[in-house]
Amino acid sequence: MGSIIVGALALPNLLSCGNKAKQSEAKQYVSSMNRAQQAYFAEKGVFATSLDALDLGLKSQTTNYNYSVIAGKKAAFSYGVSRTVQKDTKSVVGAVFLVPTPLANAKKAADKSTIVTILCIAKSDSLTPPTEPININGKLACGDGTVEVNK
Repeated sequence: MGSIIVGALALPNLLSCGNKAKQSEAKQYVSSMNRAQQAYFAEKGVFATSLDALDLGLKSQTTNYNYSVIAGKKAAFSYGVSRTVQKDTKSVVGAVFLVPTPLANAKKAADKSTIVTILCIAKSDSLTPPTEPININGKLACGDGTVEVNK
């Protein structure tokens, strides 16, 4: 009888660990996508416009998440969007921004920008992409309905 009670008490903790592992996948994938965007920009001078271009070998769809990227001239966004609404599989968004460096700090004319990144997670469960992070004068912030993932 005692082992049944202990098992019943332990089961919610075990289930929680499994769900957190699912969410950990999204954080890891999107963080890797951010780093790959930095490397891609350093090599090519533009951000990658597709997951395949990042050459990470990541699938665009797993059991729990859909992954994608959107890129512009001054920023790239990476998404891990939950495929099901369930606890601890919140969507994740990462951003890589090209931020102008004050000329006084630039070593030469070509060094006028710095690349900065942020990783954010949705506060609630949703099947839609989280709000993109923003860059205000070089200070990055998570978008509405998201919070920064602790580093």
